[in-house]
Amino acid sequence: MGRAEARRAQKRGTGPGTGGKKPKKTGIRRFFTWKMLLAYFVGVIALGAGAFYALYLYVDVPGEGNKAAQLQSNVYKSADGKTIARIGQVNREEVPLDKVPENIRNAVVAAENKNFWTDPGVDLKGTARGIINTVMGRGKQGGSTITQQYIKNYYLDQRQTVSRKVKELIISLKVQDKLSKKKILEGYLNTSYYGRGAYGIQAASRAYYNKDVDKLTLEEGAYLAALLQAPSQYDWSQATEAGKTNAKKRWNYVLDKMVEQKWLGAAERQSMQFKEPGKAKPAAGLAGQNGYLVEAAKREIIRDLVAQGRTQKDAEQEFEAGGWTVTLSIDPTKQKALEKAVHDKLLAELEPGKREVDKHVQAGAVSVDPKTGKVVALYGGQDFIQHQVSNATRADYQPASTFKPLILASALENNSKTQEKKPITPATIYDGTNKRPVVGPGGGGYAPENEDQHSYGPITVQQAMNDSVNSVFAQMVVDVGMDKVKKTAVELGMKSDFEETPAMALGAMGASPMEMAGVYATLDNHGKKVTPSIVASATHRGQEFSLPNAVGATAVDRNTADGLTSVLTGVVNDGTANVVSSAEYQVAGKTGTSDEDLSAWFAGYTPSLVTTVGLFGEDMEKNGKQVTLQNTGGNGRVNGGTYPAKIWAAYNAAVFGDDDKAKFDLETDEPAAPAAPPSPKPSTSPSASTSPKPSNSPSASTSPKPSNSSSSAASPKPSNSTKQPPTPKPSSSSSTGSSTGPVDPGTRPNGGLMPPP
Repeated sequence: MGRAEARRAQKRGTGPGTGGKKPKKTGIRRFFTWKMLLAYFVGVIALGAGAFYALYLYVDVPGEGNKAAQLQSNVYKSADGKTIARIGQVNREEVPLDKVPENIRNAVVAAENKNFWTDPGVDLKGTARGIINTVMGRGKQGGSTITQQYIKNYYLDQRQTVSRKVKELIISLKVQDKLSKKKILEGYLNTSYYGRGAYGIQAASRAYYNKDVDKLTLEEGAYLAALLQAPSQYDWSQATEAGKTNAKKRWNYVLDKMVEQKWLGAAERQSMQFKEPGKAKPAAGLAGQNGYLVEAAKREIIRDLVAQGRTQKDAEQEFEAGGWTVTLSIDPTKQKALEKAVHDKLLAELEPGKREVDKHVQAGAVSVDPKTGKVVALYGGQDFIQHQVSNATRADYQPASTFKPLILASALENNSKTQEKKPITPATIYDGTNKRPVVGPGGGGYAPENEDQHSYGPITVQQAMNDSVNSVFAQMVVDVGMDKVKKTAVELGMKSDFEETPAMALGAMGASPMEMAGVYATLDNHGKKVTPSIVASATHRGQEFSLPNAVGATAVDRNTADGLTSVLTGVVNDGTANVVSSAEYQVAGKTGTSDEDLSAWFAGYTPSLVTTVGLFGEDMEKNGKQVTLQNTGGNGRVNGGTYPAKIWAAYNAAVFGDDDKAKFDLETDEPAAPAAPPSPKPSTSPSASTSPKPSNSPSASTSPKPSNSSSSAASPKPSNSTKQPPTPKPSSSSSTGSSTGPVDPGTRPNGGLMPPP
């Protein structure tokens, strides 16, 4: 053997002097041979199987279901401890399986568990996935059979825990041996939650179609089967447009699965039409504002249950099962003041018998403490019994120009620049020419009209905000970047379900007064994220329920938030919202008016209170169709500076009186912009505007050197008199004129003249 071979043999432990044996492994390597790893794996499997068998022997099927726990009411209280409403007991009426038409039974099975009649009663993969999700903190149910869902509904609860899932699996296996499939399906149909407080398919049939279950058509039964996936989201009376779309998709899915299972003929399936269910009947005790307050609290608790790990369906069912005591953050004094302000400044002027438009006016408002995030007053409509859609939380109308401050916020947050690479600040000069095509990536030739098709010429961002100049903000949203603007809007509290187009500059998306109150409260709170909360505390069966903090982390830098507050004081002092200007307290805010006057807004705040008021045109005789608000109360044009601003001013005057001397505590290095820019050198080319025509570029130079002042306008504070459309030349002064109030140059592309004074 050569020396090289000898060395290799020694390393292998087989050379001379080793006795032909390999050396023993030392340390941790001794425990991780392939044989030992295999043994460990088999051992773990054996231990798991043994543990499961032990649990199988240990866990018994409960002698009774948990009906007693479900027969409780939910109690709602105001901040002073007085009971607002007591909702209960559970709406349930059990029926034998043979009373449920066979085709409707098949619809439920097709929707929830198509292999129900042949499966072993459990879905091991789905249950394992659910347990893993729970352990990992994701908390979403992985999937379960009808048998498992029945066990959860009847014997257990809706909590997403490992122990509950294991119990569910074991009891399901045992019940499968004791009960027939028909008995299990009967139990499932009688214990499932269908929304509208209805437990069981008979109660659901009465709640949605006002008939007994044996009188349902298959189309109607398929809708009830579809509801099982997301009861509240698919409830036609309160669903959003997306919810209605998804409900129809689920309805179609149910029927298609029935065809797949040979329970329904393809030709018959094609002839079926979706039938909208009837309106929900509100429970007693929910008249006036009570119903809106209760619904807002209910929605919030369910949201928090989902955040803690329940599925949407389980969260709804757990809440509706009862046993909750919910104390609201509503301040009775502020609540009365808000209701009175809406009555005095709006409802008292309406004459539905005289003017058709007055029948269609819906008002909604939310008032929030920006330091705590708590809702102190909420107005959802004239009467919940008559109109169950809350105008405070509905998000199907455009927020219009109340979105414009978010564009400037994004510009400040991102240190954005114009197309000419000039920093965007309140003092930056833009071209306010009417129908000016947007320049830059994604602009696509978008050329929005200004109010009354007015051309402003060169104008500062501050004055453009004051007068809500569409052409300026359409250009700015492209300058900043539509993706960045959307990101800032979402961080401030808006939902993310809107498209990134230049039209977003004009608030061409849906939003609710509650949502916009959160956005403006975040600005008022120096950039700390505020998610409005109407629940002060809650207990469930005597146990304290953990609530998330309504005030979260920083959404935008304080310099950005305070800079916006500075700018928005200018809208009040020298802009479309001067009707709310007060000598007693500082105010910042923004008006908004959507296309064709379908909605009108005012979102305003003081150092200690944020209140958003929305007015919506809705024709209830045409399934809630959005209609114009023009000539409401016989006053011609309706915009954010009229009824919404007047309601806001009356409410705040009642709340504060002469007692609020607080000033905005602003820390911002944004420049204090003059109301009008310095006159540029006139262009030699002809211009349709009486003011000098700016260059064809979207923006020019910035205005004077920034100052550390937090004031937003250099002009003196105007009186509370109303304001005519601006003259061609931008001016810092506020003129008086029409009694209809200040004009909001918001998102009204069709323009139109002011009615005669």
